[in-house]
Amino acid sequence: MANETIVVTDVDLASPALPVAHEPERAPTRRAAFERRWLGGINLAYLVLGAALLLFPLVSPGSYAISLVTQILVFSIFTMSLDLLLGYVGLPSFGHAAFLGLGAYAAAILSAKMGISNLGIAFLAGAAVASVGAVILGVLALRTSGVYFLMLTLAFAQIVSAGAQSWTPVTGGTNGLPGVKAPDLFVPGWRVPDGVPFYLLTVGVASVCFVVLFRIVHSPFGQALVGIRQNEMRMRSLGYNVALYRLAAFWIAGMLASVGGVMYAFFNHFISPTDVGFTLSGSAVLMVLVGGSGTLIGPVLGTSVYLLIQNLLSSYTDRWQLVLGALFVLFVLFVRGGVIGLWAQSRTWGGRKRGAA
Repeated sequence: MANETIVVTDVDLASPALPVAHEPERAPTRRAAFERRWLGGINLAYLVLGAALLLFPLVSPGSYAISLVTQILVFSIFTMSLDLLLGYVGLPSFGHAAFLGLGAYAAAILSAKMGISNLGIAFLAGAAVASVGAVILGVLALRTSGVYFLMLTLAFAQIVSAGAQSWTPVTGGTNGLPGVKAPDLFVPGWRVPDGVPFYLLTVGVASVCFVVLFRIVHSPFGQALVGIRQNEMRMRSLGYNVALYRLAAFWIAGMLASVGGVMYAFFNHFISPTDVGFTLSGSAVLMVLVGGSGTLIGPVLGTSVYLLIQNLLSSYTDRWQLVLGALFVLFVLFVRGGVIGLWAQSRTWGGRKRGAA
């Protein structure tokens, strides 16, 4: 019998039993080469969006619109950090609001109780407190999976909320902690007032968080997280420390959520235990799903849709929560992949029609 030559192709990570052949590598377009070389892979559309946000105050209809977009950007930092867990690692956390609350309370206590409104100190304090909480919760919760992981994260958020309620001399208890002053921009005396100046500051902070997360998820570390989500056993067999990778992602997500919490405290000038409980965590998961998980820009779109519909409905009916819940149940059931998935499907359908023509 003649010797046969067997060619083994690379194995796809999601389906280890099915070998797949690589498609011929295409030469990058001029735009793709520019984005890869000069922008680190960031799409030009993101730069256009950033420029539009910077120019928004020039065409804004009023202070309410500025405040609403600022709120969207603050919560987008929070939901993007959650998307790192939900969309890339596959860890649906119902206690992520605890990290936002830890950062917010750290900034609020420094400002209202100690008279320190320095933005850099607030970020460092919030990140330090959230890091401790993320490591403790991560070591405990990541030993489990499924519903047990959900319950542990939910319990952690409730513990933080209960601690904020009972530690009245420091946190203000159930009455909350008012009196949070406008932040100083790293240097004492460089106060950032409300309105357009704080809006521009929020645009800058949100942009930095997006770029950091973008670089993380497109790095070898981020690709390993996706591999763990798709096929954990295969990644273990390749020598990856799955537990350590998940803990690192949990820690990063907690720190970035604290950044959103610091900005929330300075934006709202008030923080209360209701801002760190299950309600906000559940709303954040819904925002990520509506926008499209595993995309980073999806949580931004989902946050925008959620808050815009919430503000619109609350101005017409007192039962806006019932209507909002029904709308999003229908959206999650029938629009798989969220807003980003809907956009991708529309582009696919358009391409098919042009190809048929």
